[in-house]
Amino acid sequence: MLTKENPWSSNFITANSIKIHYVTQGSGPLMLMLHGFPEFWYSWRHQIPEFAQDYKVVALDLRGYNESDKPEDKSAYVMSEFIKDIEGVIKELGYEKCVLVGHDWGGGIAWSFAYANPEMVEKLIVMNIPHPAKFREGLGTPEQLLRSWYMFFFQLPFLPELMLEFDDYQAIGSIFQSMVNKSAVTDADIEAYKDAVAKRGALTSMINYYRNIFSGFFNQQEWGILRIPTLMLWGEEDTALGKELIYGTEEYVENFQIRYIPNCGHSVQQEQPQLVNQYMREFLSNDNDLN
Repeated sequence: MLTKENPWSSNFITANSIKIHYVTQGSGPLMLMLHGFPEFWYSWRHQIPEFAQDYKVVALDLRGYNESDKPEDKSAYVMSEFIKDIEGVIKELGYEKCVLVGHDWGGGIAWSFAYANPEMVEKLIVMNIPHPAKFREGLGTPEQLLRSWYMFFFQLPFLPELMLEFDDYQAIGSIFQSMVNKSAVTDADIEAYKDAVAKRGALTSMINYYRNIFSGFFNQQEWGILRIPTLMLWGEEDTALGKELIYGTEEYVENFQIRYIPNCGHSVQQEQPQLVNQYMREFLSNDNDLN
């Protein structure tokens, strides 16, 4: 992954008392990328060189993932800590604000960070993760409850870890092998994801995000109007999150755009990278002036 052919560099930064690993390329305004489950910075491999032409692109390993610190206490994996991590990273990198890009869990963190620190987000791009209020609302429907079975399974102790690590992390490989675009990931890509999950403490840390989800991600009582320009990209064949979860998002976001991506599942930035990059470019080209 980090070879002579890849122009990005690997670094560490301490933020919120956590050592966070990141990969970076380019210079200029900051573009911060947050991955989802069960991934790491590598899920942005198609976007990093593209946007490094105009930005300092920084793709993190979220706390608990891959090369970043993995606190043992389950209470370390709550939204308030994730928000502090991102705030610390931006400041430690010497910036006041960024273009914030997030997919899946990274998108959930991006939503919450934008609400908590709107002055630090110039533009927001989220991929296949609904607005938290719409997600909470959607979990009240039988259809989404069935789609989200894994969230409830992950509340159990020990068993989720055993299931995911069984047979050389076969379940992790199956997640990527089940993509709509079967050519989107190679065997080497899947091995990279397995290697990241196999790092000591990583699997429990990653699952702890879910073990706190009902007391964290969904617990805010009121979601006001977000006034940050926001782009949502949505793979239309996502089997985990129903398309109906995004209907009505404009009630919560003043400047909101949605782009649907056909023949694409949950991992949009990997399954259809050229189209994702195109839509991001179009969105960013409008009034794109970062200090």
